[in-house]
Amino acid sequence: MTRTIKVDYMARVEGEASMSMEVEGGQLKALTLDIYEPPRFFQGFLIGRRFDEVPDIVARICGICPAAHEITAIQALEDAMGIQVSLQTKDLRRLLALAQDIQSHALGIYMLALPDYLGYESAIAMAADHKEAVQRALRLKKLGNDFTELIGGRAVHPVTAVVGGFTRIPARAQVEEMARRLEAARDDVMATVELVSQLSLPKFKPDDTEFAALRHPTEYAVNEGRLVSSEGLDISPREYRAHIEEKHVPPSHALFSSIKGRGSFLVGPLARLNLNLDRLCPAARAALKKVGVTFPNQNTFASIAARAVELVQFVEDSLAIIHRYEGRPEAVIHQVRAGTGAALTEAPRGTLYHSYRVDAHGIVEAADIVSPTAHNAYNMENDLKAFVPGLLKRPESEIQLKCEMMVRNYDPCFSCSAHFLKVNVVRRD
Repeated sequence: MTRTIKVDYMARVEGEASMSMEVEGGQLKALTLDIYEPPRFFQGFLIGRRFDEVPDIVARICGICPAAHEITAIQALEDAMGIQVSLQTKDLRRLLALAQDIQSHALGIYMLALPDYLGYESAIAMAADHKEAVQRALRLKKLGNDFTELIGGRAVHPVTAVVGGFTRIPARAQVEEMARRLEAARDDVMATVELVSQLSLPKFKPDDTEFAALRHPTEYAVNEGRLVSSEGLDISPREYRAHIEEKHVPPSHALFSSIKGRGSFLVGPLARLNLNLDRLCPAARAALKKVGVTFPNQNTFASIAARAVELVQFVEDSLAIIHRYEGRPEAVIHQVRAGTGAALTEAPRGTLYHSYRVDAHGIVEAADIVSPTAHNAYNMENDLKAFVPGLLKRPESEIQLKCEMMVRNYDPCFSCSAHFLKVNVVRRD
């Protein structure tokens, strides 16, 4: 008997994808993750643009992580043209990234993942019984949005960060007011840790997952660092293409990333935490003990716990930078020259790569962008292949939900990866 199940739409992910599986005699014979979000050609239409147009254009790749694309592009272009920036500029960029991380993690934990664990179809349905949690989520989301607007000029698609510095910086009094709001938010982030600690995470231990993330000599890496992995990878941004490759796996429109000679790898909060436990601040270490999950951890479902711990880290890192911020006006000075440069940063969903070649007039001749979801797509499929066999005796509605939960653990942005979940199950018994 052949049986097909089709689910046309999946909520609580960005973009569109489908998963097809073939089951024969009670055994999984084939599984594919098809990311059918149309290609968006950002790399192509950057060619011929001036370097100073690039940050605003790439910020439009994502409405949730615009600052990450903007900052990564800026740093890659600065690398290409040999531009050095001040410590204050680096601090402001880190604040912009942290603000984005706070709002994205609040969204990921409460609005995308939590309904799965509490048994609701959406955060709206969840609100009737868990009003306090939803209100907490909205407070944290607003905090992150307002923080982004303070540093970047706008809550979505910020505009003040440019090659060489910032076109406008906030006054000292403005960041002090934000510091007071961040201090008040400590109660909300610790309540988030407590809430996550009460969740029952599905048990899953994939075979030999390789975790990859940035690592910085002294801080919890966000905008700077070397790309390291649990299997010994340790490279600079300029070495990226010598070690990371992409391939087209039909019918998916997204390219699948792998480490040359090895295979898929996982980026994101779980990877960052696994590889940077010794970079956590005291408050985040305390949260690590309370969250109810032991790290390092191989279970992909532990990503929600990693996000909760990172929320604490991001608030504390923001406060530390604000306390030393002077608000000193600085001119944006740079000299255009030909060159090729690359940058790696940590977007909320994981490691983001940008590389550009510009000519002597600052015109882009080549562009290379790999989003966190493009890094994760191959590993996401491999996780599903390892996870599904343990579900095959369950009702098909439960198989679908568990697979959706697995995908949502990655907090994927399929729109960014294409350069949900429609589930198709074919059974032959």
